Amino acid sequence: MLKFVIPAAALAVVAITPASALEVTKTATIAAAPDAVWKTIGSFCGISDWHPVVEKCELADMGGKKHRTLSLKGGGTLLEEEQARDDKAMSYTYTILEGPLPVSDYKSTIMVAKDGSGSKVTWSGNFKAKGAPDDKAQEAIGGVYEAGLKGLAEKTK
Repeated sequence: MLKFVIPAAALAVVAITPASALEVTKTATIAAAPDAVWKTIGSFCGISDWHPVVEKCELADMGGKKHRTLSLKGGGTLLEEEQARDDKAMSYTYTILEGPLPVSDYKSTIMVAKDGSGSKVTWSGNFKAKGAPDDKAQEAIGGVYEAGLKGLAEKTK
């Protein structure tokens, strides 16, 4: 009888354990000074100037926090909230509040650092998959980061 109680208890613990957070990190080396890259990244709504899938960005202040609504090429919108910004350290962190991506509990940071005579841009995020398998959610976010880093490199030239 005890043999069945232990596996059942273990199964119950697994069933109530929340999904693990997933992580994606992408980097790009850009042949420009960090200050120039950070200037290209721009304000919280500056993403519309360099990310190829963002058609426009609308900035709003809600409860003392900056929110951006990103209209995506081909349809869809994302509502994001800036959590922290450090212009001296050249980084900002934001969360997705609403959007079509297959993720929840999403928090991401983009940062610029000196790398030799150029810059290294790191874009990383933590999230849970929502409505898609973990690998598909990671693939979607990785694609967003890769496209953005490529657009940033092209815009900084």
